[in-house]
Amino acid sequence: MGENTEQDLMEIIMNIIINAGNAKSDAMNAIRAAKNFDFELAEKNLKLAQDSELLAHNAQTQLLAKESDGQKIELNLLIVHSQDHLMNCITFNELARELIDLYKTMENKKD
Repeated sequence: MGENTEQDLMEIIMNIIINAGNAKSDAMNAIRAAKNFDFELAEKNLKLAQDSELLAHNAQTQLLAKESDGQKIELNLLIVHSQDHLMNCITFNELARELIDLYKTMENKKD
C-alpha cells in the first residue's frame, strides 16, 4: 500500500477489527471447550485465536509503520475501536491459556 489513501487506511482498520473479533470469539470457544474438558478442541480454538490475533497485530503494525514514516494518520473513532478490539483479543487469549491450564489441573486432580 503505497500512498496513504482513505481506502488503504480503512482496509487496515477493518483487518484489525475483524481479526481481533475473530480472535476473541475463538478464545471464548477455547474456554468453553476447556470447561467441558475437551482439551483438544480448546487447543484448536486457542490456536485459531492466536493466528487471528497475529493477523490483527500485523495490521496494527502497518498503521504504526505509516505513522513512523511520517504519514499523518488522523485519529478517528474507527481507529480507537480497532485498538479496543485488539487489546481485548490479547487479553482474552492470555486468559484462555490460563483457564485451559486451570481446567487441565482440575481434570488431573479428579483422577
